[in-house]
Amino acid sequence: MKFLCLGLALLFLSDAQAQSAPAQFSGHLRGQWDGVLANQAGPMAAANMLQPGLLAAPVNTSKLETELRASGHGISAVLTLQQQDPSASAQNAQAWVNELVASHDGGAWQFSAGKKIVAWDVGYGFRPNDMVQQEERRTLGNSTPQGRPMLLAEHFDADTAWSWVWVNPSASVQALGAQEPALAARVYQRQGAADWYGFARMGARTGVSTGVALAWVASDALELHSSVKYSNRLDAQFMSPNSNGLVASNPWQQGSLTAVTQWLVGGTWTSQNQLSLLAEAWWDGSAPTDDQWSAWSLRNQQLDTLATLGAPTAAVAGNLAWQAQGLTGGQNLRRRNVFVRLSWENGVWKPAFDILYTPADQGRAVTASLTWQGDRVQVQTGLRAYGAAANAVFAMLPTRRMGFVALTMAF
Repeated sequence: MKFLCLGLALLFLSDAQAQSAPAQFSGHLRGQWDGVLANQAGPMAAANMLQPGLLAAPVNTSKLETELRASGHGISAVLTLQQQDPSASAQNAQAWVNELVASHDGGAWQFSAGKKIVAWDVGYGFRPNDMVQQEERRTLGNSTPQGRPMLLAEHFDADTAWSWVWVNPSASVQALGAQEPALAARVYQRQGAADWYGFARMGARTGVSTGVALAWVASDALELHSSVKYSNRLDAQFMSPNSNGLVASNPWQQGSLTAVTQWLVGGTWTSQNQLSLLAEAWWDGSAPTDDQWSAWSLRNQQLDTLATLGAPTAAVAGNLAWQAQGLTGGQNLRRRNVFVRLSWENGVWKPAFDILYTPADQGRAVTASLTWQGDRVQVQTGLRAYGAAANAVFAMLPTRRMGFVALTMAF
């Protein structure tokens, strides 16, 4: 039943086969090695020190991915096959569909149904109005995301575009986050050098969200952009206020925030030799507050003290493991964020360097990457390091450093 609506829509749109271009096939083969340095600080490390193996520690991995693309007869598809060999673990293989969508060209109207990637908004480091895809940003390395099941209608003219989306139409109304059934809409309007966007979303459980965004080409070298969203409700996880000392069950609870504001401002300067500087600052009202992080840090200290006083090892380790769950809540760990990225396109070489900074606790994530692009071969490498004061949230993450090397061959 999960994809019943999408299956019926694909049948409805099958008349596109008679109007489409001949089928096309392409893809790439990508081999990647990921290396990690586990953090010796933080609740995960403390839990594993008291009870080794309680939580799976980050490990080096190697993987081979084959991405296949096909289009024709009104249907387009992207399929990924992956074989991964984690260190000290059995080799495993999996496959998934990134996109499988049927489309109908009705002139100014375009209709689509299936699993599709629909990413909205104008930011780079964070996108408040990414109401459909809700894509994870600032990943180390690049890969094709998995689309969302949807029905999509779009209308275009010279300066305006409208989009209406019914996303996750067959999902449970209790589904969380990006899996929640919702109706969403976007309008785009061009006014000279400015691109204006309006957004709206009606979630089955979270209700109404609205937003606006602007991208303005101020000159040949300078582009400015901004985005803001207001949500009646957003999913979030909370620690029970009575979670002091040792507790017998997981203190984290799923809930929702009300009247949430998220915004971003930024700009990009690009020189004639393709040197680009991007700077953005954003506020994410869905992330934990400073007081919540202070309470979380205090509880870490309480649990460490209980361990030194002879409290049951298993109980303390289990509570520290629950503490680590707070580091996986959402896209942003802190509400206030500043992001700066310097990149350069010099022929086949594309180096980049960026810093994500959290002013509340002076945390920082520093990333350097280098890409070499040939006709059909691409080589990428990158390194990310988390550094901060000892009490910063970034200093508590399970991984201290991570890096990757990837070779991609297109066919």
